[in-house]
Amino acid sequence: MTDEQLRQYLSFYRDLGIKTVNRRTIPESPKVEFPAQISESAPLQAVIPPLPRIHPSDDTLAKIREDMGDCKRCRLGEGRKKLVFGSGNEQARLVFVGEGPGADEDEQGLPFVGRAGQLLTQMIEGTARKEGIPLSRPDVYICNVVKCRPPENRTPLPDEMETCGQFLFRQLMALQPRAVCALGSTAAKALLGTKEGVTRLRGNWHKWRDIPVMVTYHPSYLLRPYNQNAKKEAWEDLKKVLHYVYD
Repeated sequence: MTDEQLRQYLSFYRDLGIKTVNRRTIPESPKVEFPAQISESAPLQAVIPPLPRIHPSDDTLAKIREDMGDCKRCRLGEGRKKLVFGSGNEQARLVFVGEGPGADEDEQGLPFVGRAGQLLTQMIEGTARKEGIPLSRPDVYICNVVKCRPPENRTPLPDEMETCGQFLFRQLMALQPRAVCALGSTAAKALLGTKEGVTRLRGNWHKWRDIPVMVTYHPSYLLRPYNQNAKKEAWEDLKKVLHYVYD
């Protein structure tokens, strides 16, 4: 196995939430019957199977939603009222990823419809207007790392993020946006596999499977009265994202 193939495998399993990979984790190459003219000592990379996909090649948002069904794959499905898949333009060039649904989202089945969602709408449309970019909230796509409300709005647990992450990753691959804006530390951890906080990550471009990612503060954090400086920083982050995507 070449270094590049090993790097691709490690990246693939990291995206699925697997933190450690040993020899048993990487799928074994199938038994190959070598033609007479090819020696069994041929380079190993000649028989390594292709890197597995985390999404079907013809995936769509409708297919992903159908596959989720009335999801009960983790404990979050037991207490929710409505599954919150995502909403917005299915041809969106910009996707916002949050943490998980709150009480209002759980009632309506739509992401970011409560106070934090109202602030997010103001941020998107207010920044676009000031920067001369013709953009409103319906032009973007918005979803969350987990699709069911965690009890008491607690932070999703690692196994919950791993279970739901497969559907988030499929959403992003189906959408193929020009950029993603990760709202808060949970979204940043899910997409970047990092333990760094938002204050260390924000303001700079990162990547998830070759899609540029900008990390900024979650709108619920910005609603707290003592976070005025963070609000200014979030507006600056959003300006960068909008100009990158729409200029």
